[in-house]
Amino acid sequence: MELAISFADVQSAARVLAGVANRTPVLTSRTINRLTGYQVYFKCENLQRIGAFKFRGAYNALSRLSEAEKAQGVITHSSGNHAQGIALAAKLLGIAATIVMPTDAPQAKLDATRGYGAEVVLYDRQQQERSEVSGRLAREQNLVFVPPYDHPHIMAGQGTAGLELLQDVLDLDVLVTPVGGGGLLSGCATAARALKPDIRIFGVETELSNDWQQSFARNERVKIAPPATIADGMRTQQPGALTWPVVRRLVNDILLVSEAQVIDTLKFLLFRMKILAEPTGAVAPAAVLQKMVGPPGSRVGVVVSGGNMDAGVLASLLSSSAAAQN
Repeated sequence: MELAISFADVQSAARVLAGVANRTPVLTSRTINRLTGYQVYFKCENLQRIGAFKFRGAYNALSRLSEAEKAQGVITHSSGNHAQGIALAAKLLGIAATIVMPTDAPQAKLDATRGYGAEVVLYDRQQQERSEVSGRLAREQNLVFVPPYDHPHIMAGQGTAGLELLQDVLDLDVLVTPVGGGGLLSGCATAARALKPDIRIFGVETELSNDWQQSFARNERVKIAPPATIADGMRTQQPGALTWPVVRRLVNDILLVSEAQVIDTLKFLLFRMKILAEPTGAVAPAAVLQKMVGPPGSRVGVVVSGGNMDAGVLASLLSSSAAAQN
């Protein structure tokens, strides 16, 4: 079976993004190395434009539209970071954008998406299927639909984060990324396997959003109920049709972390490394801090996928932590 993307696609995306996307820094922490026994390298996509890796795929996809498609305008659905990525990419390329977002999306992400000039249409994820809402609007308004993850140009664009990490840090033993729809993991796995065939690759999701873990166990795409996880980027219900074959072939395993471990990791990154990660961005580092990804001494690259933390949520998490300690 031919996979949706190749290493050449990721390299092509890197050329498109050169000078547009940030080449985000790779940070280290002696404290985390001591606690885990690993040598850990954090790819800080929280410092990417729009505060998350999603800008990479969004810009790569929109830049490849025909002039006629750009004139039509685009539509997508997203809980937040893909929404912002499409909104900013569309603004840079002069394309009108409509974003279908859930009513429970973080307010900061709603505000930022509107701030980039996109029109936001809200839906209730407990009552409506977002694909039906966006599909209806696309038909009615003749808009070009750009999927949040299940699209070759999106996947290849996200893979440039992994490409940069392996270019900057030679001889990684392990690559760890979060997995929601699978765009980031599939793209990064494609790059990593090409550059270092023997690298071990893990996707990480929360216990409440374990559609990938169940899919790996059954060797088929499993659909779950809408997950009530704090990691809003992982509220997808099923692996993508295009991302699934890539991840199944190239990734070693899917790991699970608890909501509490995500929150503890988010706080650890903030106070010890001064890295602001949103809950989804703390999921992969949580698995590393729990020593799930390999034997001591492993050189581990981990993607901090985003830092778009809602101020109210952050304040609530910090106050609850302080109360627990008193």
